Amino acid sequence: MDPNVVSFVLIGAMLVLLACGIWVSLTLAVVGFLGIAVFTNAPAGAIMATTIWAQSWSWALTALPLFIWMGEILYRTKLAASMFTGLAPWMNALPGRLLHVNVVSCGLFAAVSGSSAATTATIGRITIPELEKRNYDQKMIVGSLAGSATLGFLIPPSIILIVYGVAAEVSISRLFIAGILPGLMLMLLFMGYIMIWSLMNPDRIPPREPRIPFLERIRATAGLFPMLALIFAVIGSIYAGIATPTEAAAVGVLGALVLSALSGMLSWTSFAESVAGATKTTCMITLILAGAAFLSVAMGFTGIPRALATWVGSFDLSQFELLIALTLLFVVMGCFLDGISIVVLTASVIMPMVQAAGIDLIWFGIYLVVVIEMSQITPPVGINLFILQSMTRHDLLKVARMALPFFMVLVLATFLLIVFPQIATYLPSLMTRG
Repeated sequence: MDPNVVSFVLIGAMLVLLACGIWVSLTLAVVGFLGIAVFTNAPAGAIMATTIWAQSWSWALTALPLFIWMGEILYRTKLAASMFTGLAPWMNALPGRLLHVNVVSCGLFAAVSGSSAATTATIGRITIPELEKRNYDQKMIVGSLAGSATLGFLIPPSIILIVYGVAAEVSISRLFIAGILPGLMLMLLFMGYIMIWSLMNPDRIPPREPRIPFLERIRATAGLFPMLALIFAVIGSIYAGIATPTEAAAVGVLGALVLSALSGMLSWTSFAESVAGATKTTCMITLILAGAAFLSVAMGFTGIPRALATWVGSFDLSQFELLIALTLLFVVMGCFLDGISIVVLTASVIMPMVQAAGIDLIWFGIYLVVVIEMSQITPPVGINLFILQSMTRHDLLKVARMALPFFMVLVLATFLLIVFPQIATYLPSLMTRG
């Protein structure tokens, strides 16, 4: 049968199932089964069983539950409060003052949580009351937090980078290293926007707080050292080649347990809650990946990826034009799906096209995550917007308007990645040489 007809039927079935509220993982598996059973002569049941089994014991996936557990443990500590206390004295001299604490603390917490939603909830719980108490502009408080919390997707150890690495069959270690410079670039872009906005609106920034003596600032900064040590242990061990992502994740869990115990927050209750939270999230992601793996195989049997790649190739698009088209596609999908679902839904179709265009898959993973970060702050399914709505009691559209300038910063970051791909490929290239 014509692959165009097959793709139309399968996409329609997928949209109907998602609209009915069926789990993403089951939707992927059902659509894959339908594709093989109806449109090919291959044994759908046997292919489903072998594909899901092969996906479920993938060694690369062992890092996933450990990094998720590390984030769950740290979510229940006092580290976020220590970050505000340690960063505030140093940010006070910058244009925009303590608004920069949102950006830097989100970047630091992202480096040990791997989750955008956890970063939003944890940092927002601390910084929103503190900044409101000091009469900072509500629009910038919420907007800067919404944008900066998306760093949880990009700065390693990123859960979504693990998902992409498994789906695209590329090195997770190299993806982690590739995410460092783009993550720092995004932090600088967010801070740059805050500075420009504050210089243009000086009347909406509270007066500078009394200067704190240097030694007191050093003492306040001591609260950051445990977090920095954990980041160095996890990411540094991967970059140095001492540990694999899985081994680094185990070190991270051990370090998180030690920090939780030292903060006085480790108890049997918090331990059990962290295990339960990590188990729930891991099961959800693993089921989605299993369904996606089966759908990818099903797409291969139906011939859709090959037909789509041929169709796109007929337009003779340059790499830049193809990436612009994909960016628009992912932004639209981000309005209705979460980031992990976008990765697994598109991997089987997009990867052959990307490889045919000669695009580096490590770079594409970073580009994809930056674009997907936009989905965290776009209605109606932006997870960060929902979390901030519950914290601030603003309606969803108002929170989205507050986040709009930072959405545009993400658009700028995407453009910079496309024009200067070395931002994502430089560090992994050093790793290869070593």
